[in-house]
Amino acid sequence: MGCTNSVYRKKKTSFPEVVFFVPSTRIPVQSDLQRVLKGVIPRDLADKLTSLRNQIVLVAEDTDGLAITELRRALNEYLSLLIGLTKKEYGLEGLIDFKWKNLEDGKQDSSVANTWFEVLSAVHLMAMLTLSEADSMMIPKDSSGSGFRVVSSDIKREAIDLLLKASGYLEFCLRDILTRIPPEIRNTFPHDLQEGVLEAIAIQTLGQGTEIQFGLAVECQKATLSVKRRLACEQLIYFSQAYHCLLGCDTNQGHGRKHLRFIKWKFLEAKAAAYYYHGLILDKGNEPNSPIGAVSCFLAAEELLSESKKASLSFCLAAPVTRVPPLWGAMKFLHQKIPEVASRKSQMYGYLWEQEKGLRSLPEWPLLHPLKEHLIDSDENPTD
Repeated sequence: MGCTNSVYRKKKTSFPEVVFFVPSTRIPVQSDLQRVLKGVIPRDLADKLTSLRNQIVLVAEDTDGLAITELRRALNEYLSLLIGLTKKEYGLEGLIDFKWKNLEDGKQDSSVANTWFEVLSAVHLMAMLTLSEADSMMIPKDSSGSGFRVVSSDIKREAIDLLLKASGYLEFCLRDILTRIPPEIRNTFPHDLQEGVLEAIAIQTLGQGTEIQFGLAVECQKATLSVKRRLACEQLIYFSQAYHCLLGCDTNQGHGRKHLRFIKWKFLEAKAAAYYYHGLILDKGNEPNSPIGAVSCFLAAEELLSESKKASLSFCLAAPVTRVPPLWGAMKFLHQKIPEVASRKSQMYGYLWEQEKGLRSLPEWPLLHPLKEHLIDSDENPTD
């Protein structure tokens, strides 16, 4: 995964670098389906199903991620057979215990006798492969050592496409698969397959795609300040929604705590960007109070940027530990511009700032206050 040692980094001893948060990868446990299926379905079909499932296990365990195409092909073929076997006339429901394990620690995390659970797990693996592919794509193989990440616009657009595809897989899990599984079975699912976690990742993935779009807009001279502010606010909404999806989940399991820290980090970055661009818009306005409002926004953006740096470090130190990432996209630009503009505008309008204390105000967007309060609580009252 992006923040764990997934199929792409499983054998590396160094801490992985992260662009996108990707939950831990789950793979099937090798099993003899042929024996269970003997006499239930045609032998050639049972052989094919077993062969494909075991192929997925072997490829995922024995490669460093160089066989993503082979994994995807095997999963697609396996799913096409598996979905056909979910029909009641085959009588497979409750017949096979489908076992899966977490690839990172190798521990089995589930054994469920439900064919739709197997479909869910396979589609979830497709989503995680796609997210991991996008993550790897955004990390240049040749580091310049400059402390900045340089990725072409074409690669960024390809990554956006992959993020949309991964979100689509997860939406399919939520809309078309989970609804077919009885609640009493869903309650036994591992952390990564909880409904709230699946929904959080699906929404968060859209937010990360918007993050790339925002970076492209910042680099584009034709993009207006309003467009940039809108994209920053869209990120805020996505990360706010993703967080609220996790409220009903046990975040002490798996990578739940690291997941929350990632959301806080990205939330603070997006809010800093939103205040900065709102400040630029106010600064160009003709209203008497525009300079005061602009300075308020710039100073708030600077403070949020400082908080986001701490949140980034907190995320990286949370288990499993990951490297502090180099600056990229819009934040590479904003980490330089926000302090610079905040200092300059404060000096320029300092006399108004001191005189008109009662007029200082900051814009707020819906959904953001509750998120901020919960995030503060989650850091100030750790349980681990």
